[in-house]
Amino acid sequence: MPNIKSAKKRVKVIEAKTMQNKAVRSNLKTVIKKAELAMENGSADKEAAVKLAVKKIDQACAKGLLHKNCAARKKSGLVCKLNKVG
Repeated sequence: MPNIKSAKKRVKVIEAKTMQNKAVRSNLKTVIKKAELAMENGSADKEAAVKLAVKKIDQACAKGLLHKNCAARKKSGLVCKLNKVG
C-alpha cells in the first residue's frame, strides 16, 4: 500500500477505471455473442445486431480498449459472416 497521498489517489483512480473498462469489455463480448447468435438462428434483426456490435467495437477502440487493427478484424469478421448468411 502506498504511503504518499498522490499514490493513494492513483490507486483509487486506477481501480475505478479498471471497473469501467471491465464493464465495457464485458458488454462488448455480450453484444458480439448476440450478433453471432442472431446470424446462426437467422433472426430478422441480425443486421441490427451486427450494426450495434460494430458500433460497440468502434467505441471500445476509441476508448483504447482495443487496438485499431483488432477492431477492424472483428468488424470485418462479423460483416463477412453476415454476408455469408445472406
